Amino acid sequence: MPGRKRLRLNTGQQIIVDSFNRDYSNGKRDTYLIHGITGSGKTEVYMELIQRVIEDDRQVIVLIPEIALTYQTVMRFYGRFGNRVSIINSRLSAGERFDQFERAKNGDIDIMIGPRSALFTPFSRLGLILIDEEHEGAYKSETVPRYHAREVAAKRAKMEDASLVLGSATPSLEAYTRALRGEYHLFRLTERAKKDSSLAEVSVVDLRQELKEGNKSIFSRKLQMLMEERLRKKEQIMLFINRRGYANFVSCRSCGEAIRCPHCDVTLTLHNNSRLVCHYCGHTIPMPSKCPSCSSPYIANFGVGTQKIEQMTKKMFPQARILRMDLDTTKEKGGHEAILSAFAEHEGDILIGTQMIVKGHDFPDVTLVGVLAADLSLNTPDYRSGERTFQLLTQAAGRAGRDAKAGDVIIQTYSPDHYSIVTAASQDYEAFYKQEMAFRRLMKYPPASGLLTIQFSSRNESVLTETAAAAGAFATAIGEPEQVQLIGPVEASVYKINDIYRKILYLKQENYDILIKNQGSN
Repeated sequence: MPGRKRLRLNTGQQIIVDSFNRDYSNGKRDTYLIHGITGSGKTEVYMELIQRVIEDDRQVIVLIPEIALTYQTVMRFYGRFGNRVSIINSRLSAGERFDQFERAKNGDIDIMIGPRSALFTPFSRLGLILIDEEHEGAYKSETVPRYHAREVAAKRAKMEDASLVLGSATPSLEAYTRALRGEYHLFRLTERAKKDSSLAEVSVVDLRQELKEGNKSIFSRKLQMLMEERLRKKEQIMLFINRRGYANFVSCRSCGEAIRCPHCDVTLTLHNNSRLVCHYCGHTIPMPSKCPSCSSPYIANFGVGTQKIEQMTKKMFPQARILRMDLDTTKEKGGHEAILSAFAEHEGDILIGTQMIVKGHDFPDVTLVGVLAADLSLNTPDYRSGERTFQLLTQAAGRAGRDAKAGDVIIQTYSPDHYSIVTAASQDYEAFYKQEMAFRRLMKYPPASGLLTIQFSSRNESVLTETAAAAGAFATAIGEPEQVQLIGPVEASVYKINDIYRKILYLKQENYDILIKNQGSN
């Protein structure tokens, strides 16, 4: 089998490989969670585990979030395993995907790499399923059939007597909780793989203070200074806007407070009728003209996009060559690769983008990362907002200083004291996990409690309202003996799509089996 020269593993990497090989040789098939900081060399560990399984004449599925399926990643696998590797992604035609699955079925390949759909590769001798960046939301299918790739992978691994390996710098709370309970084997990689590489220096900038001192720009004064310095040194910069879609929460630029639901501890969402609504319990208030906390008139819908950031950057740094990476610039096939390759070849000084630019990319000359508005994910109306903010900020910070050159990260926020931002700045996952789990236990959210979501949809709004209310009454009746907490029914975050109205009913119980039992009794 063709293969490039193996890198020498450090002690932490070798411990994981030796433990897996020992279990595998003894016929033990388990689930392993590798918690490794950004740049700790998880991919090299994956390569060694895959090598062991391939030598046993068995096959491997490697799941990678679609967003991380870069040319850089693909070539590392091809370089090690040659033409026994196949890649699938969402941009392949149905015919192309069929051809790759046929190759797998016929035994022409040993390794399939792709997003969650690769999990269904028809391998007959499956020995290992590997899920990189296991915390990613992309592994959850929101269309029928709804499933989470992590759970389906565990089921398939058990059915086929295969091992399952999960890896992440910021594991999901669900996976980490299971590891702490002993359901998964937990391994930690706490040092970067490259000897001359260290974690970047992270600074948190309070945008409230910037406004008080007269800076109304999206760029803090410290970020401006460091950008000018990096441009002079011919080093590269990444500007990350922590945003997906339309950020429709309301916050105050003076005090930084976002308007939250008094009952659910999530932000209220601004609707077109100028009312703020909680999508978990239905609480609603009119859009205020002043901040309820400090009476400042600087209160408004909070949102800014990559295109606007690009225009501002060009105005402030006219000499800089700027690349932008978002859904608009990557529509065409190969769009991601073209932009990332151009940046890698130093055809751009500054790369601006959403979360797709902070996932697993390795650019040695990137020495500055600017997170322009951490609050855009922190204040979304979702109980996972703190977790997602920590994950995104940690991943973003991991892009700077990945080689010998030292790196700086600037996190701009209106909530500098929030634990997800403080712990991300210090790269302290354990501290984040402890505080986030305290919140989940208090509010009875997963993984501290079971949560069952039931969605109703209809073209007839009155029929929907009547049916959802009847279902809520029925759920209340059967849930009372089991102490099931009922919330709703409430309007979905996007109430109407294609003339179809949607409402949601939430059921909470610490024992998830009780929720499943009640679901079955319906």
